Amino acid sequence: MLHRFELHCFILAAVLGSVDAAPPAALPPADTELTTIAFGSCNREDRPQSFWPIIADADPQLCLLIGDNVYADSRPNEQGRMVAMEPRNAAEIREAYDELESSEQWKTFRSTVPILATWDDHDYGLNDAGREWHLKEESKEILLDFVDEPADSSRRAREGVHHSWTFGPDGRRVQVILLDTRWFRDPLLPKINDQAPGRYRQNSDPESTILGTDQWKWLEKTLNEPADLRIIGSSVQVVPWEHGWECWGNFPHERRRLFDAIARSKAEGVVFISGDRHLVEVSCTRGEDGIPVPYPLWDFTSSGLNEPQSVRVTEPNLFRTGPSLREANFGLLRIDWEAPTGPVVTFEARDDEDRILMAQAVELSSLRPSVHAVDPPPEARDGVPGADARDR
Repeated sequence: MLHRFELHCFILAAVLGSVDAAPPAALPPADTELTTIAFGSCNREDRPQSFWPIIADADPQLCLLIGDNVYADSRPNEQGRMVAMEPRNAAEIREAYDELESSEQWKTFRSTVPILATWDDHDYGLNDAGREWHLKEESKEILLDFVDEPADSSRRAREGVHHSWTFGPDGRRVQVILLDTRWFRDPLLPKINDQAPGRYRQNSDPESTILGTDQWKWLEKTLNEPADLRIIGSSVQVVPWEHGWECWGNFPHERRRLFDAIARSKAEGVVFISGDRHLVEVSCTRGEDGIPVPYPLWDFTSSGLNEPQSVRVTEPNLFRTGPSLREANFGLLRIDWEAPTGPVVTFEARDDEDRILMAQAVELSSLRPSVHAVDPPPEARDGVPGADARDR
């Protein structure tokens, strides 16, 4: 395995001795009708990048990278083995991106498929880090350079990397919202009970936050913009919360505030996509625990592009609608605007041989209040966070 300083020599030689790589694919025009969107998370840059051609074969109009796009907090030890190691400076964060960008499969993919991205902890720079991370300013610039964010973009001028994009004509308008669950997030609270699952306990302090004041204002405004389908990308899971690892349930009042914001805006067509957990699963809440959104909220988790979880433990998740699989995978959202009964959004999780691991179809008409009565299922969701939390 090459050490990263050796890799830089190869990159420099390639730059000096060959023609420039093809430019990144441009975003589709704003009036483009979207029908296929790829997404994924948890990509180790030091491992084979062979899944990029497989994703490209699906002919996606966009690819959403929703976090851990590289592992900037891992470095080779003396034996050349990658181990967790906090980056000492911005240059060490950039090295992880440089290694990904040296991949021919990535370069080809990047030149043909438009990329939108946010981050999670490992590309942010430190495992499970939040607002306290001292290299976040530098890490932000590196991420935005990676996705070729224009120098005059509002995204560069404000704190955080959250952003939204809208595509398609009226009646087939898709809004993509990528949240930043790192920049503003308060520190996590370690669990006290060793018998509890995961690593963290809930933070019930109503002043603690995931999104921060400015991002909340931005999101509430964004949800009021017109759209028929809204894809909200969160690096960590929104609907599941019981596993005790990173998720919106670490801050139950923030989870509730997110649902309240969707309800107050009367935003229709909301679905979540998430990563982080090194698994693939589908979760859905249908108004349990007092959630005010008058239609089902789906959370499609696709995590482990080339970093699947080797520990085959099924985590608790009362909202899971099917199996939970720990295979290398990427996600696809297919939108059939011409379906006989009305538009249908289908989530597919595919493995590194392009086999379908699971699929879930959702009629867009079911993501509106007029067709869904908010009745909890027979099993009670006692203890689900957010029922009594205060909205800030």
